[in-house]
Amino acid sequence: MHDALLGAREPLAELLQRHWDTAVFLASRVLGSVDLAHDAAQEAAIAAMTDLGRLRSPERFGAWFCGIALNVSRRWLRQLRLEVPALPPDQVSPAPGPAEVAEISDLAARVRTAIASLPDGQRDAVMLFYLQGLTHREVACELGISAGAVKARLHQGRAGLAPRLAQLVEFPEVTNVTTTDAVQWAEVSVTEIRRGRDNQGKHIMILRESGGDRWLPMWIGPAEATALALALEAAETPRPFTYRLAAGLVQAAGSQVLEVRITRLLAPVFYASVIVQGPAGPAEVDARPSDAVNLALAAGAPIRVNGELFSVGVSDGESQELESYPVATAEIAAEAQQRIREATAGPGRT
Repeated sequence: MHDALLGAREPLAELLQRHWDTAVFLASRVLGSVDLAHDAAQEAAIAAMTDLGRLRSPERFGAWFCGIALNVSRRWLRQLRLEVPALPPDQVSPAPGPAEVAEISDLAARVRTAIASLPDGQRDAVMLFYLQGLTHREVACELGISAGAVKARLHQGRAGLAPRLAQLVEFPEVTNVTTTDAVQWAEVSVTEIRRGRDNQGKHIMILRESGGDRWLPMWIGPAEATALALALEAAETPRPFTYRLAAGLVQAAGSQVLEVRITRLLAPVFYASVIVQGPAGPAEVDARPSDAVNLALAAGAPIRVNGELFSVGVSDGESQELESYPVATAEIAAEAQQRIREATAGPGRT
């Protein structure tokens, strides 16, 4: 995976972990939701893994990854504005409150104190590279040493900072699956994708109960709708899409996607989880429903919905709007295949 650029540096997983909190913080400032920010950072991490070849300067990985997270967040914000045209008037401000500002300030002070405790050479290199964003070459010029010496000092500095900062950093973790007898799960399948006639990015995924008459409509973004349409139409693509890649990575790691669950609704956002067979048994990973369903189709895993969600119902106005959206599964898949053919027609495409 682009070993020529990253071979002499940290593994990709460590790079993602090191910049994870910053990406989530930036995404939360755009989306106004920590939960959505974590989802945006997850999508940015997948994009970073699949598009690593575009990174021209490995030294700038942190800024590049955080930039992807911001782009994902802005795209989601535009989609949410289209998908939820009438939000309640009184909304919690996304700006940090006094307690959060104080916490951020305290964290920054503790990080700077830890950096200040490093030996002079390591401290200067860490300050210039991580806090001022200079490249290895720029740090080398600033300190009058070689780029190799800069890398060595940064490596030593990270080793020195790790025990001091470990207690300040919390990385996202999966949680063990707990069975709740009160939840009645209903197996569903994706039957169709509907799209608004105005082509303003409004798409609806329809989940129908297997062997029953209950159904659940769900707004999704155009990118996720396209991936679903391609899967439902069994459309061939020259290269695997992100969800097929993710399913392949899970399988290559000796694991398995056991099932996908649509768990709850905190209006206007649905929540889902992916149940994965891990080394210590089944584990639950938080996910957006559209991503989870796409992954289930790619992995051939069942999709289950919390039965209580069917009772949410659809208002008369929403029902009329749904009826006005034509089924567009085949049309969306055909359009996507045409774009793929046009994009891969030129020389040198991969």
